[in-house]
Amino acid sequence: MALELELESWRQRFLDSGDDRDLPIIDAHLHFWDPVANYHPWLCDEPMIAFRYGDYSAIRRPFLPEEYRQLCGEHRVMGCVYMEAEWQTGEAIAEARWIHELHQRDGWPNAMVAQAWLDRQDVEAQLARLSMWPMVKGVRHKPASLPRSEYRPDRAEALPGSLGCPNYQRGYAALARHGLIFELQVPWWHLHELVPLLERHPEVPVVINHAGVPGDRDPETLRGWEAQLRRVAAFPQLMLKLSGIGMAGESWRIEDNRALIHTAFEVMGTERCMFASNFPVDSLVTDLDALFSAFKELSAGLSREERLALLCDNAMRCYSL
Repeated sequence: MALELELESWRQRFLDSGDDRDLPIIDAHLHFWDPVANYHPWLCDEPMIAFRYGDYSAIRRPFLPEEYRQLCGEHRVMGCVYMEAEWQTGEAIAEARWIHELHQRDGWPNAMVAQAWLDRQDVEAQLARLSMWPMVKGVRHKPASLPRSEYRPDRAEALPGSLGCPNYQRGYAALARHGLIFELQVPWWHLHELVPLLERHPEVPVVINHAGVPGDRDPETLRGWEAQLRRVAAFPQLMLKLSGIGMAGESWRIEDNRALIHTAFEVMGTERCMFASNFPVDSLVTDLDALFSAFKELSAGLSREERLALLCDNAMRCYSL
C-alpha cells in the first residue's frame, strides 16, 4: 500500500508536469543474485554456457539492489519485479525464500516470477508450494527450442519440453488453478506454438519476455518476428516486455531498436507493453541510466498516460503491486 500511495503522488506529478524527471518507473524484469552464497550453475560453473550476448564473465558476481540504485542515476525507479535467475534445478523454493528475505531487508523487489518445471509430473505440487509465497506472481520455464536454421514445425512439436510437448501443456493448464502468470522466453520463430494454449486457456495471463527475442535486425528477421507477434497479439491475456533486446557484440543503440519498439506499440498497443531493464544481464550491452533515457526518448511522442503505462502502470496492473 505504501508503494501504491507514493506512486500515485508521482503519477499525478508527472501528469501535471510532463517532466521526465517526475516519471515513476517500475522495472518489470530484472535479476538480483549472489553466486558466492547461492548456486546458479550458469554463473558458477566452468565452462560458461553459450549465451546470446556472448561473453558474460562480467556479470558472474553478486548484483543486489544497492548497486542497481546506484546505476539508475536520476531516473525515478520506485519498484521492481524479480525474474527467476536459473538457480539449480529443484531449488525454486530456496530462491523464493532468498528473494523474500531480500525484500524484508531492502524493500526490493516488490514481486517475483519463480522458476518452475511445467513438464514434470509433480507440477501441481511445485505450483502449490510456490503460490504460498506472497510475492510470487507467476512462473517461468523456458521451453525447449530449436535454432532458426534447424526449425521445422514437425521437429518442434516432437521436442520434449517444448510448447507442443503434452507434459508441458499439462503444466501450463495447471497455472490457472494456482492463479499464476506464465512468463515465456522463447525465440520468435516458436511464438505461434503458443496459440493453442492461448485458445484453450484464456484465463492464464501470459507475458512474453524480451519482445520475443528478435535477435538481429536484418529486415527478413524483423518481418518474420512481426508476423509471429501478430499471430499471438489478438489474445487479450497477452502482454509483451520490451526488455533484453540488445545484440551480441554491439552496444544498445536507439537507432537499432526504434523500429522494433514502435512496431511492438502498433501490434500490441501501449496498454500491453512494458519497458524493463533485464539488468544485470543487459549491462553487457548498455548502462542502466542510458537504457532508461533511451526508453523515455523512444516514447517521447506518446501521451503522458501512455508513457506512464509503459514505464509504470502496466507493470503495476500485471503483477498486482
